[in-house]
Amino acid sequence: MARPDGRLTHELLPGEKGPQDACGVFGVWAPGEEVAKLTYFGLYALQHRGQESAGIATSNGEQLLVYKDMGLVSQVFDETALNALTGHIAIGHTRYSTTGGSTWENAQPTLGATAAGTVALGHNGNLTNTAELVELVAERYGPQRRGELARGNTTDTAVITALLAGDPDHTLEATALEVLPRLRGAFCLVFMDEHTLYAARDPHGVRPLVLGRLERGWVVASETAALDIVGASLVREVEPGELIAVDADGLRTTRFAEPTPTGCVFEYVYLARPDTTIAGRSVHAARVEMGRTLAREHPVEADLVIPVPESGTPAAIGYAAESGIRYAQGLTKNAYVGRTFIQPSQTLRQLGIRLKLNPLREVIRGQRLVVVDDSIVRGNTQRALVRMLREAGAAEVHVRISSPPVQWPCFYGIDFASRAELIATGLRPEEIGRSIGADSLGYISIDGMVAATERPSSQLCAACFTGRYPIELPSADRLGKNLLEQSELPLGAPEDGLSTLMTATGGAGALQHP
Repeated sequence: MARPDGRLTHELLPGEKGPQDACGVFGVWAPGEEVAKLTYFGLYALQHRGQESAGIATSNGEQLLVYKDMGLVSQVFDETALNALTGHIAIGHTRYSTTGGSTWENAQPTLGATAAGTVALGHNGNLTNTAELVELVAERYGPQRRGELARGNTTDTAVITALLAGDPDHTLEATALEVLPRLRGAFCLVFMDEHTLYAARDPHGVRPLVLGRLERGWVVASETAALDIVGASLVREVEPGELIAVDADGLRTTRFAEPTPTGCVFEYVYLARPDTTIAGRSVHAARVEMGRTLAREHPVEADLVIPVPESGTPAAIGYAAESGIRYAQGLTKNAYVGRTFIQPSQTLRQLGIRLKLNPLREVIRGQRLVVVDDSIVRGNTQRALVRMLREAGAAEVHVRISSPPVQWPCFYGIDFASRAELIATGLRPEEIGRSIGADSLGYISIDGMVAATERPSSQLCAACFTGRYPIELPSADRLGKNLLEQSELPLGAPEDGLSTLMTATGGAGALQHP
């Protein structure tokens, strides 16, 4: 019987998976600072973006060290590990798997040999032309697997790392400027060699990436909240189609593709921390405005507005403010519950939602409730929640959702349930409302959601709601989370291109399991 791993999850019911986050990336160039500890705290602020694995790579100007493992940031690292990761450059990563399974081999940062040294890389997003890029690796570097691909890594990140190997006539920067325009899909990259920190964002800017300034250095991170925690001031967003390099000569920037901004609207709805700012808009303010819009679009006579904590809280505040209905905390959440491998009985399984949420009966008894949540995926969680509230004495339960119905898969870095499992596939909102047992159900409109972000719809990706994908997709057989695990790579026997890489005491290299 496996031990509980203590990982945070979004699961309110056993086996019920909500929309899983993208990954979090962080990078710092700061001579004289404890860059590993800065990165640790940066990743701590980005933990919500991925809870499967965490890793940090550092450089002291002569060699790269990597420490990574499965689990939360606080579980992977301790003082001994961080003290071993010396240097003046660091990158870090928290992972949720969108390409390649959740295994140690697929944890990041990845490592690869280059013509002049070593590259470590962290990736947030998901490529859509991975199969094509695998073929390019084989074409350029021959039939033998190298580096991460030789050691069983099955992620698009390993493929990017392999392509950055380059040749003796080109620097890593020059190789990157040739490789980056070939990547399709969503990518925010932080990578480094022995001397330079790099950051790159895809031409659509699907995922957020920001640049910050330290007193003695520079920081890049997925969200502004990670800058705040390390005391860095926000300089600006990394532009779509931009490559930034930071070394002893300072910061320089190059455009590798023309920008066509289409940022992910679901970052505003759910993925990003509420204290993050995206494109100049406070995520918390956007969510409150979504709640206000919901109240205008789907009013109802009720006594209390309650959120599904924590993601539904800002929208519930907005709904209450706009409707004039009193806001209250009707559900309490146990923030410390993680996964358990102890299988409950059928009776306990049916009550599984109470592992995380419990009703405040004295608050909701006899009341007509408006329950605000951020999204409905399969509907099982909301069905159990409505039943629980009725059992606790609620007179009426009206569900309001601060995003439109999720009807389509995401190929740009969010792992939703399959289209067949999405409750909104083939059902109208009123039918979904009946299915979950609510007295009424209201989703925000797409126009209302977009307006709350204060960005034009032409600059947002809403494909999971509309089915209109801004980045062209290949055929179905060349897509999918397990693409590289199911396909036979056009690569032959393993060849380890990193056999001379050194590791420090207390810091596990990426050549072996820690």
